[in-house]
Amino acid sequence: MKKIKLIVLDVDGVLTDGSLYIGSNQVEYKRFNTQDGMGITLAHYAGLKTAIITGRKSEAVTKRAAELKINYVYQGISNKLEVLSELLIELGLTVDEICYMGDDINDLPILKTVGISFAPDNAVELVKESVDNVTKHSGGNGAVREMIEVILQQQTNFEELVHEFIYGKNKVIQ
Repeated sequence: MKKIKLIVLDVDGVLTDGSLYIGSNQVEYKRFNTQDGMGITLAHYAGLKTAIITGRKSEAVTKRAAELKINYVYQGISNKLEVLSELLIELGLTVDEICYMGDDINDLPILKTVGISFAPDNAVELVKESVDNVTKHSGGNGAVREMIEVILQQQTNFEELVHEFIYGKNKVIQ
């Protein structure tokens, strides 16, 4: 597995189950998975950066991204690959150092470009056929966490990382 330094995520169908809830007050609601959130927190703890590139704009995404301390958030994006290219230049990274998870056809340009690509189980068939890995979990139901654990297990001593995260670096593993 390539050395990943940046995890980039779509939102609808990846961090959520793809459903949109719009109240009579025109407020949009999205359901996020807390285990995905812990996965993102672990990724940050391991030194990885995270980004969201999504086609829709949503206050719910703004709030959740802030809670999770997502490093880069781009909403209302029609050309996701262009935004990713600009981000790579800014960070001095190559496409091989990027992992992306997407679920629909507008994610294909990035999925076909990055070092490692993932799709959740609920992704459209064309996307699942185009990626390196399909998670067992669906979007909004632990797919992001599953992907992050795969990356961290390849790049770190995952058990030791989790132990340090919970207990601190100076505690001995029993």
